[in-house]
Amino acid sequence: MTTTLEVRKVTHADELAKVFAIRKIVFVEEQSCPPELEFENEEVSTHFLALLDNVPCGACRWRKTEYGYKLERFAVLKEYRGRGVGMAMVAAALDDLPPDADYIYLHAQLDAMSLYGKFGFKPVGEQFEEAGIQHYKMVKSAL
Repeated sequence: MTTTLEVRKVTHADELAKVFAIRKIVFVEEQSCPPELEFENEEVSTHFLALLDNVPCGACRWRKTEYGYKLERFAVLKEYRGRGVGMAMVAAALDDLPPDADYIYLHAQLDAMSLYGKFGFKPVGEQFEEAGIQHYKMVKSAL
């Protein structure tokens, strides 16, 4: 049986609602992140929705900050983990960045660091807590 995995840049309000629903399940309900921390900077972010066989299963975004381009809010519904959704979303977000994106970074939960490492991200600095979860800042280096 063949499955189709697609990552779409969000262009409509109904897609954005699906992104928010996935993030609410993963971050707010599953990981107990405070909703006020989870839902911020939405209007200045470029959002993506992952679909497996046309079923929404993952979400992520990137945004320009004062430091560079930050990839964030990578969320995959539990029943779809381990099926390449995270890899596809990182690839789609990186491919969408403008050509002048010379400093690309993210805050990685510890169990996601190996995923980002496959795309050339390296940890910098000390481990820190964000929304009650341990993270490392990771910066993309040239492969």
